[in-house]
Amino acid sequence: MSPRSVPSVPEQTTTSPEKTGETAETAAGEVKSDAAVVRDALGVGIAVGLSGFAFGVTSAGSGLSLLQTCVLSLLVFTGASQFALVGALAAGGNPYTAAAGAFFLGVRNAFYGLRLSQLLALPRALRPLAAQWVIDETTAVTLAQPTRRAARIGFTVTGITLYVLWNLTTLVGALGAEALGDTDRWGLDAASPAVFLALLAPMLRSTTERITAALAVLLALGLLPVLPAGVPVLLSALAAPAVLFLMGRRNGSPGDTPAMAATPTEDGR
Repeated sequence: MSPRSVPSVPEQTTTSPEKTGETAETAAGEVKSDAAVVRDALGVGIAVGLSGFAFGVTSAGSGLSLLQTCVLSLLVFTGASQFALVGALAAGGNPYTAAAGAFFLGVRNAFYGLRLSQLLALPRALRPLAAQWVIDETTAVTLAQPTRRAARIGFTVTGITLYVLWNLTTLVGALGAEALGDTDRWGLDAASPAVFLALLAPMLRSTTERITAALAVLLALGLLPVLPAGVPVLLSALAAPAVLFLMGRRNGSPGDTPAMAATPTEDGR
């Protein structure tokens, strides 16, 4: 056979799985500029970071020293658990009970980490450092992004901004506790949950998601007066399997639907 009679074979290019995944993500999700991601992340970090004032004041008013207050923000860095701890101490609770309640409230961050580890796919060397920033706000910003690149930017910018600002305002709040007075007048303690709810609400698109969120709220509020701090939040997660079970019962289990094998294909098999 002459060289001219040899059919030409198109050159094949190999693409790594990670690159293919990035391309699929970009095609599936909406295009979002890096500047837009940074802007959103800064907005969340600054808004929630101001709550550090309230924590510094509350912690100092609960009898904790300046060093203890600052170490809590540096090492624990999960606002709800910190407020639960100093709130229980201010009410005269046992330190061990207060610490246990704060621990249970912070357990939710471990579940966030399971999802974010797959989404961000960070190098192993960076994962221990990134774990310190796995909180409500960084999770919400990360999950709202359409691509892995945007998710990494959102997580990093939110984490850095919130960590730095939270610790700075904690220090200022603890130093100026007497000058600021009652934190209820400022309403700073409501900034963190308000921002988180604003981030979460647009993500509840389907009826199932809205029902699950509503049931979780009812469980948390109903159990709050009878269980230690932090436990109602964990038990509210039972809303998800409960709703899924009821939806499955209403729609019928997969075993009740005709098998695909029973449907003839185009070639009659």
